Amino acid sequence: MILVFGGTTEGRKAAAVLEEAGTPYYYSTKTGEQDIALHHGVRIDGALDAKGMRAFCLEHDIRLMVDAAHPFAVILHQTIGQVADSLQLPVVRYERIYPPRDPSITWISDYSEVPRDIHTLLATTGVQSIARLKPLEQEGIQVYYRILQRASSLVLAQKQGARREQLCYYDQPHDIPVNADAILLKESGLSGGFNEKVEAARRRGMRVIVIKRPALSSFFTHCITVDGPYGLRRTIEKLLPVFYPLKSGLTTGTCATAAAIAATRRLMKGETAEKVPVVLPNGETILVPVGYGDGYAYCIKEAGDDPDVTNGLEIRASVERSDSLTIDGGEGVGRFTLPGFDYPPGEAAINKGPREMMRQNIKESVRIVISVPQGAETAKRTFNPRLGIEGGISIIGVSGIVKPFSEEAFVESIRKCMQVAKASGADCVVLNSGAKSERFLRQRYADLPQQAFVQYGNFIGETLRMAAGLGVKNVVLGVMMGKAVKLAEGQLDTHSKRGTMNPDFIRRMLDEAHCHCDISDITLARELWDKVPEEQTEAVCRVVIRHCLEHCLPLVPEARLTLLLIADDGTIHSL
Repeated sequence: MILVFGGTTEGRKAAAVLEEAGTPYYYSTKTGEQDIALHHGVRIDGALDAKGMRAFCLEHDIRLMVDAAHPFAVILHQTIGQVADSLQLPVVRYERIYPPRDPSITWISDYSEVPRDIHTLLATTGVQSIARLKPLEQEGIQVYYRILQRASSLVLAQKQGARREQLCYYDQPHDIPVNADAILLKESGLSGGFNEKVEAARRRGMRVIVIKRPALSSFFTHCITVDGPYGLRRTIEKLLPVFYPLKSGLTTGTCATAAAIAATRRLMKGETAEKVPVVLPNGETILVPVGYGDGYAYCIKEAGDDPDVTNGLEIRASVERSDSLTIDGGEGVGRFTLPGFDYPPGEAAINKGPREMMRQNIKESVRIVISVPQGAETAKRTFNPRLGIEGGISIIGVSGIVKPFSEEAFVESIRKCMQVAKASGADCVVLNSGAKSERFLRQRYADLPQQAFVQYGNFIGETLRMAAGLGVKNVVLGVMMGKAVKLAEGQLDTHSKRGTMNPDFIRRMLDEAHCHCDISDITLARELWDKVPEEQTEAVCRVVIRHCLEHCLPLVPEARLTLLLIADDGTIHSL
C-alpha cells in the first residue's frame, strides 16, 4: 500500500498518477480542505505526528510513502523522514520545478532577513508566517498579509495578531490588490505561480524579496526525487512493482535524446555516466540508463508492457563538434519520401517532438546522428511502408513516455497517416478498421494510392474529426458489423472497454427494417449476417448505415461522407 502526503498541486498530480493503476492507496492532507476526487484512493485528513504516522503505516501495511507536500512544510518532511527511516520504507519526493534564481531578486533564508529599508510590504507567504513577520511592524514597516479566503485562515490570522485591514485575498498570481514598496514571496516553483507573481509585482514597481526553499535532502536518508507525473510512475513501478498491473516505457524520441546527451557529455566533458537526466516536453526531468560504444552512446528502447516492435532496439547517437546544433539520421532511421510530415521528403524520419527534446536538452554546438542498427528490418513491421518512410524506423514521441497500450500513441499514428493521405493528393481518404476491411476496400478503390487508406482501429470519431480538421473533402468510411452496431447507437469509440453490443438496440433497428428474426442467442454482432434472411439483408443494412451516419455526418460537416457496411465475405453495402 502507498501513502501520499498531499494537499498541494503536486499532491493532486500524484493522486492522478496513482489512480491510473486502479489500485487502492491512501491520500493524506493536514486540513482536509483540498477539493480532490479520489476513485481508488482513501482520503485521511488531519496532521500526523511521528507516533501516529508510524502506527498508521504499520496498521495499513504501507510499503512506500510519496511526499508531495508543500516544500516549506518542514515539520512534515522531517516526520516523514523519521518514520521512513525507522520502518525502512522508501520515500519518493514529488518536488516542484523551479526556475533558475534571478540575481535581480533579493533572496533570503529566513524571515528575520527581510530588508528594513522599505516602508510597506505585501507578504504572500501564508497565514503561518504572520507571527514571524510581526517584528517588522514593531520597526515601523506597514505589512499586509495575503491569506486564503476561507474561515480557518481568517481565524488563524487574527489569532496571530493580524488586523482585518491588513488582510487581503486574491486567487490569481497576477492580481495584486495592494500597493506596497515590496512583495515577500516563497520560492514556490512553477506550480506555485512563482514567475507570474514576480512579473505582476515588477509591473507595479515593487521590490521582490524571496525566501529560499528549504533543502529537503537533509530530512531523508533514502529518498528518490521526481518532479513530474512520468517520473513518479516509473519510480513506483521500480520500487513497488505490484502496484501497476502494466508498466510504462520510453519513446524512441526519449531514447534518442538520452543517447545524444550521453554522447555529447562524453565528447565535451569526458563523462560516461550510467544514467543521464532528460528533460521531457512537459518540463519534468527523468533519469534514463545509457551505455557507450566505440564512437557512440546508446539507449535501449524500453516499451514497458506496450506491444511495440521497437522494444529492445539499441538507439545510438554519435556526435561531433559543429558550428551549430544539427540533427540527422543514420543507419536504420527512415527517410521521408512523401509530403505531409513535419519535414520535407529526404529528411530523416525524426519527428518534431524528439528534435525539440534534443534541442532543449543539448545546448552545445554539435552534429547529432541517430542510428538504429536493426531499424531497417524492424520498420517492415510498422506503419512506415504505408507512410512512405523508407530505410528504417521513425524516431517519434509526443510526451516522451509510452503508457501501456497507449491510446495516445495509436491516435498519433492515425494522425500521421491522415496527414500523409491528405498530402498524397488522392480524390478521397478511405477509412477502415484494419487489414481485413482494408483488403476489401482496396478492391473497390483500386485506383487510389496506398497512402489514401487509413486504419482507425476503434477511434472512428477521432479519425473523422482529424479528417475535418485537415479539410478532407471526400471521406469513405468502411465499417464491419461488429463496430457498425455500436456506431449506430452513437459509440464513436468502439473499443470493448468503452461499450458492448446492445441487443435491445439491434432489435429496434431490425423492427425499423421490418425484419423479424430471433437474435436472443447471438453473442457477436457479425452473427447477424446469418440470422437476417437474405431477402431482408439490404433493408437491415440501410437502417444500420442511416443510424451510423446520424452520428458521423456532424463530425465532417464540410465533407462528402460515404459509409460502407462490409460483410465478412467482402460484400459491401451502401445506401
